Amino acid sequence: MIIPFHTASEEAYPSFKGGEKELSAKMFFDGANRILWGRLVPGATIGLHTHENDCEAVYVLEGEGVFLYDGTPESAPAGACHYCPKGHSHSLSNALPDKDLVFFAVVPRQ
Repeated sequence: MIIPFHTASEEAYPSFKGGEKELSAKMFFDGANRILWGRLVPGATIGLHTHENDCEAVYVLEGEGVFLYDGTPESAPAGACHYCPKGHSHSLSNALPDKDLVFFAVVPRQ
């Protein structure tokens, strides 16, 4: 199955998970699993949240992000992959003042 992100429209998710500004995303959801291409402009964040019933893998494509993972900050430049297992918490912020943070994420239900 091909997910055509290259032709999909970006949608805005204001204050995603309680974060600042908005998440722009092209999102696929099959009722259980979520796959997305996401973008955070400078100053944007995804709020702190816990993965109760799933996990998440986030691969940074462009820019640099900072994940707060179980209370510990982790820098993630382009090419880095962050993993948040089921039962753990994280947030994400764009670390650069002049460049968008672009990432790919997979959230499979467990």
